[in-house]
Amino acid sequence: MLNTVWQQARGLTKDQRNAFIAAYLGWTMDAFDYFLVVLVYSEIADEFHVSLTDMAFLTTVTLIMRPVGAFVFGLWADKRGRRTPLMVDVLFYSVVGFACAFAPNYAVLLVLRLLYGIGMGGEWGLGAALALEKIPAEKRGFWSGMLQGGYSFGYLLAALAFLFIEPVFGWRGLFAFSLLPALVALFVRSRVGESEAWQASAKANSTPARKIFRNPVVLKRFVYLVLLMTAFNLMSHGTQDVYPTFIKKGLGMTPTTAIWIAVVYNVGAMIGGPLLGAYSERFGRRRMIVIAGIAALPIVPFFALSRIAGLLALSSFLMQVCVQGAWGVIPAHLNELSPDAIRGFYPGVTYQLGNCIAALNLPLQESLASHYSYQTALMVTVIPTLVLMVVLTALGKEARGRRFGTDDPPDVAPATPAAPPTAGGAPAAST
Repeated sequence: MLNTVWQQARGLTKDQRNAFIAAYLGWTMDAFDYFLVVLVYSEIADEFHVSLTDMAFLTTVTLIMRPVGAFVFGLWADKRGRRTPLMVDVLFYSVVGFACAFAPNYAVLLVLRLLYGIGMGGEWGLGAALALEKIPAEKRGFWSGMLQGGYSFGYLLAALAFLFIEPVFGWRGLFAFSLLPALVALFVRSRVGESEAWQASAKANSTPARKIFRNPVVLKRFVYLVLLMTAFNLMSHGTQDVYPTFIKKGLGMTPTTAIWIAVVYNVGAMIGGPLLGAYSERFGRRRMIVIAGIAALPIVPFFALSRIAGLLALSSFLMQVCVQGAWGVIPAHLNELSPDAIRGFYPGVTYQLGNCIAALNLPLQESLASHYSYQTALMVTVIPTLVLMVVLTALGKEARGRRFGTDDPPDVAPATPAAPPTAGGAPAAST
């Protein structure tokens, strides 16, 4: 097990490491800022005298606007390269995120969160494309999982910031603090070279995106990936967004207890992503996602119905190993299924459109909790989502081991079990 992980983890060049670190930090900032709202939205609701349902809409508008950012920055990146759009994007969302600390009322904060959604919409797709285009194909699974783990690390940082900053500076201090890691991400990104795969594909293929989408395979796959990302985002948001509030308000535990449980399950998430990502390189992308989804199902009753802090911590830890383990495969999976000429646009927009549809998750769970209970809200939303994610994944295709920048056709055969890498480190055959 550890040998498989180690083989993929080692041997990156300085430029490849910088590209990964920049993408990781950008994705960390995305989660950090998003979960700041999740962790303090009851406090903000009290200050602005609005309901929790109205506060949940803050996360909804952020998610709704992300496809706009993915569309704009993605098209720009496919025409002009990854590096400059990413630098502009980081500057934009850093300023907007910092401004949230000074919002005088709910309406202004709502507009700022809307703008922030545009900035963060461009981050995931472009950052993942730049990093994974630089990382060797045979190491892509592990680094895909590590990259996705940046989301959990951001949540972990938000939880720790809540523990140590919020008691002193309040929720506004949390948003002001978010400027610092964003600027660190900008500094690292300034040291990353342009994507060689983009340069190769830009020379070989200058076809506009609208013509590429006339290919029925490309269009059909786009719709499929939006549906798949909807299921994935419902799964992750459904098991994370309402959980701290469930522990505090649903079970009557202290905010500190809720935050430490969040720390525990984000450690599980950071373990699951690279582990399942690495094994997806050996056994296939879809197979590892399906295994993770099926393994999560028997955990749901303990995750949703436990009333003891220890059981909540253990069950949520195992749940996030599975949930974020499945997610760890996704950056590689989406980029491998994307045509070279529109890789800046294609993964990010499919991901963010799915995220947009899944934006109804938190208001839905809060509504169910207000009418029934948080336990009911978790059970009736998480179980169907896991089943949907497993079914959609099983029906899809994959292109594991694909070499970026070689004009591979976007249509690939259904995935079949693959042989492990050879002793010389050659990747398993594409499926």
